[in-house]
Amino acid sequence: MGRLYVVATPIGNLEDITLRALRLLQEVRLIAAEDTRHTRTLLDRYGIETPVVRYDEHSHARQLPVILRALEQGEVALVSDAGTPGISDPGAELVRAAVRAGHTVSPVPGPSAVVAAIAAAGMPAETFLFLGYLPRRASDRVKLLAKVADETRTMVAFEVPHRLRASLSDLEEALGAERVVALAREVSKVHEEFIHGTLAEVRRGFEKVAPRGEFTLVIAGQRAGPWPEDEVRAEVGRRMRRGQAPAEAAREVARASGWPRQKVYRMALETP
Repeated sequence: MGRLYVVATPIGNLEDITLRALRLLQEVRLIAAEDTRHTRTLLDRYGIETPVVRYDEHSHARQLPVILRALEQGEVALVSDAGTPGISDPGAELVRAAVRAGHTVSPVPGPSAVVAAIAAAGMPAETFLFLGYLPRRASDRVKLLAKVADETRTMVAFEVPHRLRASLSDLEEALGAERVVALAREVSKVHEEFIHGTLAEVRRGFEKVAPRGEFTLVIAGQRAGPWPEDEVRAEVGRRMRRGQAPAEAAREVARASGWPRQKVYRMALETP
């Protein structure tokens, strides 16, 4: 029996790949890639000449037998366009088929857009809920968001630029204008950007600026009670650094945090 390596590859910066991943991509008999042209850019960068076959949602039925035959003769690597295969891409089906056929499956850990985004979002991450790509159809998206409106865990979702505005509007309607969100855009790439704010603020920010690039959304869970004091102070300070007056910042943070407005206002006046 063979071995299928599930190899994580960079989500942007081509230097974000492990030495082990490079060695295995050089040694395996075959690389199954979501997009061969995209993967070839990475392989050319490191002088890797291993044969590559396309394995995506359009070709998986045709290519699955080819890859399984290659596994019968040795080792194969599975890669996605970016990050860890099997997470919101067709690689999971190949993994299941390899397991059913009796082959060994070994993960080769590395970059993950989900982990990268939540690590830099500054939200609780002891547990979190991954939603994958938000549904394309508005009706399906609204149904999903209604189900998670009371979720207390931090949530993470992917979204493409041409649907971002609609998704932000649906999120605001389902979760409330004051729900805190962080948008990770083009993580590890030249134009990497993290946008922090409430859903209303972030949505308004894209009214005049067209969304560009790939987005990972990190969404705060529903608060079961008032925010801790350090979070209230941090949020007041963040808003005032963006130019809000103390009274305005206090009013909005009080509404979102469950704290009395006068107490939050005193915090605002104490903010350096």
